[in-house]
Amino acid sequence: MKETLLVRPTRATVLLTAGLVTLLGVPSAAAAEVPPTLYVNNSTGSSCTDGGPGSQAVPFCTISAAAKVVAPGQTVRIKTGKVYPEAVTIDRSGAPGKPVSFVADGPAGSLVGLGNQPLTISGASHVVVRDLSANGGIRVKRSAEVELDRTKALGPADAESLVVGDASTDVRVSRGLFHGVRIEGGAQRTVLGRNEIIGDEQEPLTVAEAPATVITNNTVHLGCGTAVSLSGSSSGSSVFNNVISAKHQNGPCDPARGRTALTVSQSAAAGTRADYNLIGGSFQVGQTVYAWGGAAHQDQAAFHAATGQGGHDIVLPATHDSGTKAVDSADATAPGVLLTDSRGYPVVDDPRVPNTGKDGGYLDRGSREGQNWLESVRLELDQPWAPAGTAVKATATAVSAWSGPLTYHFDFGDGSDPVVTDERTATHVYSSPCECTATVTVYNEAKLKTGAGSKAKVTAPGPLTADFTSKPFLPTTEDPRAYVAPLTVEVDPRGAVAPWPVQQVDVDFGDGAHERVSGLEPVRHTYARPGDYKVTVTLKDTKGATSAVSRTVQAVYAASGYVPVHPFRVLDTRLSNSPVQAGTPARVAVPVVYYSSGPHHTGGATAAVLNVTVTGATQDTHLNVWPSGQQRPATSNVNVRAGGTSSNTVTVPIGSDGKIVAQLNSGQGHVVVDFVGYYQPNTGQRFNPVTPTRLADTRTMGGALGAGQTRTVKVAGVRSIPPDAAAVALNLTSTGATTDTHVIAYAEADKRPTTSNLNPEPGKDKSNQVIVPVGPNGTITLYNNAGSTDLVLDVAGYYHQWGGGALFTPVVPQRLADTRTTGKLAPGATTTVAGLPANAVGAALNVTATETTGAGFLTVHGYGTARTDASSLNTRPGETVPNHVITPVGDGKVSIWNSWGGSNHVITDVFGYFAHG
Repeated sequence: MKETLLVRPTRATVLLTAGLVTLLGVPSAAAAEVPPTLYVNNSTGSSCTDGGPGSQAVPFCTISAAAKVVAPGQTVRIKTGKVYPEAVTIDRSGAPGKPVSFVADGPAGSLVGLGNQPLTISGASHVVVRDLSANGGIRVKRSAEVELDRTKALGPADAESLVVGDASTDVRVSRGLFHGVRIEGGAQRTVLGRNEIIGDEQEPLTVAEAPATVITNNTVHLGCGTAVSLSGSSSGSSVFNNVISAKHQNGPCDPARGRTALTVSQSAAAGTRADYNLIGGSFQVGQTVYAWGGAAHQDQAAFHAATGQGGHDIVLPATHDSGTKAVDSADATAPGVLLTDSRGYPVVDDPRVPNTGKDGGYLDRGSREGQNWLESVRLELDQPWAPAGTAVKATATAVSAWSGPLTYHFDFGDGSDPVVTDERTATHVYSSPCECTATVTVYNEAKLKTGAGSKAKVTAPGPLTADFTSKPFLPTTEDPRAYVAPLTVEVDPRGAVAPWPVQQVDVDFGDGAHERVSGLEPVRHTYARPGDYKVTVTLKDTKGATSAVSRTVQAVYAASGYVPVHPFRVLDTRLSNSPVQAGTPARVAVPVVYYSSGPHHTGGATAAVLNVTVTGATQDTHLNVWPSGQQRPATSNVNVRAGGTSSNTVTVPIGSDGKIVAQLNSGQGHVVVDFVGYYQPNTGQRFNPVTPTRLADTRTMGGALGAGQTRTVKVAGVRSIPPDAAAVALNLTSTGATTDTHVIAYAEADKRPTTSNLNPEPGKDKSNQVIVPVGPNGTITLYNNAGSTDLVLDVAGYYHQWGGGALFTPVVPQRLADTRTTGKLAPGATTTVAGLPANAVGAALNVTATETTGAGFLTVHGYGTARTDASSLNTRPGETVPNHVITPVGDGKVSIWNSWGGSNHVITDVFGYFAHG
């Protein structure tokens, strides 16, 4: 067994205690009257003044102000935080047992900083300075009984950072950090203990003309020259238990300086002792390690043989071995030994290392003591989820540098008294429900600590009772490109009352789908179609109890913002010569956006905006488009004559598989689908309907567009459309076409897409509603492919990120009205179409005119609002003409006015609506 004492209980113990008292001073009897503490605080709001009393309420602003008035026995507490950029001189003295003390007032380990200014102690005695940093250097002159503890000085660059001289006596320097130290000028009985001293340009530690200097348990870093040098009248000194480390250099040292660990001149050798030092680093073979009394010695054996000194020194070729060799190998009876190291940690016995110190002691060499470092601890509860009244056992597993006595402080987080024990387990009974965090703090014999926590869910005793909430699961603003299928619902069973842990959750989604998970966690499911579903959640806990609950969950398309894209083609059956057949649905994967690697699914879109063209039809027919996985609705989107070409904008909800379906009613024909944009929750632009208004008419503004010609039209910053609108909803009409052609509406003039929006024909006025992103300077561009044609633009609304616009909610396509069951709409007459939500401010409709008796047009506008001269659809005798119409809504209704051309039947289908929210 190793000794449990620092040293054996012999004279060594007495000497160690004597050395400690020498360094720290002897406590005095209580003074008859203790002077009040002085305060220095330059922080903002401190109410400081150098002309005040220096009280805590009205502190001094500067340290110098306190130094001018401090009296014996008085302490100056200096607030840490802000730097005190002042050169401080302490020249007032204390008395035996009543020092004047300057200490930091702040968190443990914080220092008072003077910046690059110096600290000078001049002509003073019985002075204590603790926790102060002065990078302008520290100077002690003509002073006595001075203690510098936990001080730091890393400058000035051209001199030693600490100088003690001018016949100063009994100066004690402990646990500091310095760039170069010099003891000189007749200073006597200076003690350096547990400091870290660094030498770069200057040598680390020089003692000249300073007898009885004590250098004990310091760590000295040497660049070039001599690490520790004693010269002149520095006799009767001692150099014990230090670690001298030669730092790595980029190049060799100047031969004139070389590298020497310890030099003691002949005049300083008398009565001077050196032993138990550890020297490590790149001292070259044949180089002088020791110089004593004028003689050079290249290794420890030669040094000891010649001088009798350094019998227990250790010289190592590399510094990385210093740590283990320094452990438990020092002389605990050496003068000036401290029982705490440079960080305030105590001396401890490392059981992994033999006690090779003097008399079997276990003091370490150098400024730092090796500790039983606590690396980590893990806390586990045997019942982390249990009802109140259950005994809960906590077990702590600590990892430390070595096995040794540990103390465990268990706090169960419910306000009860902590359990302090030497055992790694503790048992506790919670008296009431709580979401508590149990913690453990582990201490070793040096009071080093580490901690850990573990959640404890303490429930009320009672039966297991299932419960759940549900909500739509939507894409987020932060990650809009993450794929989230529409009609996805999240079922969350965490609202259940569960005294014991739930080990199994079964969810019946009411559409034939089931899912089982192993704990209380949200479960997501995507429904194929909107509707109300009976969802049943069944729970089973670790005690075998079960509970179930059912309720109706609604799956709906979510309100969404609009995201315009640069149009691109996603389907063209002409390329594969595979026309769409009547009765055979064609499935199209949408929405997609185009990346460099090709088309990909867009986040969690609820609806797609497409331009759909049917061409080469073998007979008069119509095409309808609807969400994949849902029943084919009794609606239509594109009507086409045999051999003709017809196009229409289509806003359609997306199926849960990310697809839409297109099917011809009869015959066959080729189908072309262009992707224009999409609606998605938590992103995109909001819609603002406007009274349908004419923006442009080439018949009065610049003339018809010829083949290959473009025309730029201002659409934002005009009429009621703001300059920063992101997209506009327009009704695009062609008239007077000289040949079959196609027209494209797009944002940027130099980036024309390979898609189309309208297919003009000679002798026919044709229209199609388009949603176009706004280009530079609030414009869009119109392009005509062949012949010439006039174009008319009527605006129905715009999309904008701000301004309180409306979001779009897709609905399963459905028919709202059909005058074929109520009678034709006469010329000049208006029909009202109801069935839209009362809070709707706009709607996406497909309006179809059929059995027309004369050429004319229809205007769709919000119910209760004035009609304008804008058109929504151009009617033609003998043809069935559809058009996509985004229109304002009033009181859940729209009005459709028939011009004076002829009577029409009007069919209205809805695909979604806009509402604020």
